Amino acid sequence: MIAMDEKQIPTGEDGKQFYTPAGKTKRRPEAIADLMKDYIRAEGLAPGARLPQERVLIDRFKAAKGTVREAMKALETQGLVFTRSGPGGGAFVAQPSARHAMELLSTHFFFDQPSLSDIYAIRKALEPEVAALLAGRVTDGQLAQLESTIRIYDHPPGDAEEQYRQRVAELDFHSQLAQLCPNPLLGFLCGLMHNLLRELPLARSIYADPAPSSREEGLSFQYRLMAALKDGRAEDARRIAAEHMAFAEAYMLARTGADD
Repeated sequence: MIAMDEKQIPTGEDGKQFYTPAGKTKRRPEAIADLMKDYIRAEGLAPGARLPQERVLIDRFKAAKGTVREAMKALETQGLVFTRSGPGGGAFVAQPSARHAMELLSTHFFFDQPSLSDIYAIRKALEPEVAALLAGRVTDGQLAQLESTIRIYDHPPGDAEEQYRQRVAELDFHSQLAQLCPNPLLGFLCGLMHNLLRELPLARSIYADPAPSSREEGLSFQYRLMAALKDGRAEDARRIAAEHMAFAEAYMLARTGADD
């Protein structure tokens, strides 16, 4: 394996910088990608709509072929564009998926992973609000789906594989609530926390730990939460979710021997 000198590793911009500062000029391909987004909005292009051919884009944006191609590649990476080869092929508007966005954001933390405390600080702040917003808005069918998820882990596991699957399914319960949240940004942020837990090596090792889990306590919280959601008791739902998050954090940290 060939080791690269740190100076040779391509890092682009500062990995911790969230935005392009005012007054700083974007790279030409990034600027063209932004113009393409504006074009898609202005033309009202829906997912599946064909984009103009490359030579048309080159003329429209007064950009070089390589610049347009790099901009298109950026949009494809972001999930906004897809290409198809062969007869009838070309570039088309894609429907960005939440899962794809989650994967991109999770990759951002690949080398600088958040701690369990970091993740649960967000969960404790946001998930009670999701619960309160959902109170009285969850349909019988949606409650049945939540109940179906609970049935995956409402009994002792038969082996280590089932145990791991059960513990991840407990996260699925909360992800389902996040997907139902009427505030899509709030729901997305909660879903991102769940995805980070699914991918965090420390959390995965806890889920695989054969030591007794907190299943019964967790089930109690979730059944009480579902009852509050069904009855439209927003404050009860918020309180139960807050207690559940505090309990879950304490359990996870105890499994790591952490003091915080």
